[in-house]
Amino acid sequence: MTLNSNVRGAILVAAAITGLVTLTSPARADRCDDSAKELANQVERMKVNFRAGNVVYLSHPAAKELSVGCRGDKFSIELYAKGDRKPKPEFYALVGSMAAIVFTVTKDDTTTGATRCLKRMGLLRGDKVNMRYRRLNMECTRTKTDASIAITRGKDE
Repeated sequence: MTLNSNVRGAILVAAAITGLVTLTSPARADRCDDSAKELANQVERMKVNFRAGNVVYLSHPAAKELSVGCRGDKFSIELYAKGDRKPKPEFYALVGSMAAIVFTVTKDDTTTGATRCLKRMGLLRGDKVNMRYRRLNMECTRTKTDASIAITRGKDE
């Protein structure tokens, strides 16, 4: 009889401690929010606009559209950037620095990969180029007025 009341008391104390710990632990933002805030802090003139679903939209003068998306079927995080049809060096540098921060790869490698992908589009290879560079999947597309790049890393990498 005394053993049962001691066990019940221990269970009640453990449940109370667990409840207090869950109430006092800080709420964690997901990886998209963390990446967007880090990008805004480290890249000059970048602003976080808004969040819609699993996508955080950003703005920068060198690009028409910027976004960071999370939790796709085959990837954990995606970086998307859209600029002019003939991107300027500032756009390449922006994409390279953003990808370096989001995917924790060196800025030189990400800038080189983004530049190669965007410059491969043309008469011979067409308006859509898929390539892989330093374990990053890059998909570049262009229209008559815009060029865009989507950079992802697979979930298993």
